[in-house]
Amino acid sequence: MKPYFYLRGLKLAEHTVFSVQEGQKKYYDPTFGKSVAYSSGQQVKRSLLDFLAEETGEARAPITFNYEITKDDALSNKEPWSPCDPSYADQLIGGWMRARPGVVTLKRRSPLSISAMRPLHPLLVSLNSENLTFDRSDKPGQHPVRVLNASGTELSEEQIDEYLESKQRTLPRRNWIPENVRTTGLFVYDIAIDRSRLFSISLNQHEPEVDKETIERLKQENWILSDDGDRLICPAIRREKLIPSLAKALVEWHITSNQARTYSPQTTLALALSENAGLIASAIRADLSEEEARRADPVVDTFEGVDTFISLSCKGYVRGVVGAADAMNQAEQAITRLLRDYDYEK
Repeated sequence: MKPYFYLRGLKLAEHTVFSVQEGQKKYYDPTFGKSVAYSSGQQVKRSLLDFLAEETGEARAPITFNYEITKDDALSNKEPWSPCDPSYADQLIGGWMRARPGVVTLKRRSPLSISAMRPLHPLLVSLNSENLTFDRSDKPGQHPVRVLNASGTELSEEQIDEYLESKQRTLPRRNWIPENVRTTGLFVYDIAIDRSRLFSISLNQHEPEVDKETIERLKQENWILSDDGDRLICPAIRREKLIPSLAKALVEWHITSNQARTYSPQTTLALALSENAGLIASAIRADLSEEEARRADPVVDTFEGVDTFISLSCKGYVRGVVGAADAMNQAEQAITRLLRDYDYEK
């Protein structure tokens, strides 16, 4: 059995935003000459690990946030520290890195290689701009107004009235929020799962993943030495607990870092699994229309070498598919089998 298997998911985004700190993330597609939205692989990974934590009921690993007081008495944000402890599910699946002065850097690459979630095709997504208001003008007596002058001093009611009369201005309880970009359309994500490293840590101390103290503790917790003696393997009872939750997270994750007013369930329309990376892109793709310029049609195919799972919702966006109400449950079961059938202890 090959160590890697590959997953491609097709999701529907409906008038939502993948990032809200600086507005919608986007890039320019030079082939079709338009800007399109995307969600970074890091954001996808974070959302997947959040879903995994909810499924297992386990807290995520504690991260130490470091600050330094500078010479001018200001706070400087320094590199956060990971515990580098595979006892935590999100560390085991998500990997870690910790660099500290005077200490050997610990680094473990995640066994999940995760792409950005990007358009299935540039012609199958849109970016829409809208103007919003934050409005409390219906009850002005309930919502106070605070005005500061140029020196930072708060004005009294009499001073505010005098200023408004002299300048012929008003003070509405309303904020204008312009140019809010939302996206709608069909998006795909790809994940490569390396089963040979999924539930193991390397014992190599030349490029260490964990320190020697952690290795000894894991041995006391019944982690198993691999046949070649190079790795420690997570105990079978722990793997059996994590595998169904991981399978569910790989299928059902959704971005949770957006605001309430931009909520979209981000339905998984279809999912393809294969041990052949080259076949995944063909199973869920877009074809250019032969009849109409600048039109692309989404395609979900089934053929040998790929297992494709199609939800009923997919029928509303992809022509000719046959969906099933339990398609995503079937996908989770298929991923669970792919994870359980691998010989982790060899």
